[in-house]
Amino acid sequence: MRQDSFSDAGFEKYRKKTRKQQFLEELETIIPWQELTEAIVPFYPNPEGAGRRPVGIERMLRIHFIQHWFNLSDPAAEEALYDSRALRQFELIWAGSRYRMRPPFANSAT
Repeated sequence: MRQDSFSDAGFEKYRKKTRKQQFLEELETIIPWQELTEAIVPFYPNPEGAGRRPVGIERMLRIHFIQHWFNLSDPAAEEALYDSRALRQFELIWAGSRYRMRPPFANSAT
């Protein structure tokens, strides 16, 4: 049986936006993600062939920016994605029913 969280019980409406969340929401509107992604496509690994599939370009780009904005190493960025709801939302990892994705392992964020 699934245990209800505080957000399931209706406490979500009392949640205050943090400065980090406000910062990330502002950058979400400023940064041209589509243009940046298109510029990287020719240089990004092709998923064909053997080995582990590469993580999506936009996700890795967002992780790269998060690392620089918050001065995080690869392992620290992975841990921050698990800890911070604002970072998960910015990085396109939601724990809701529509999206069940894990952040990339720290050794793949390089």
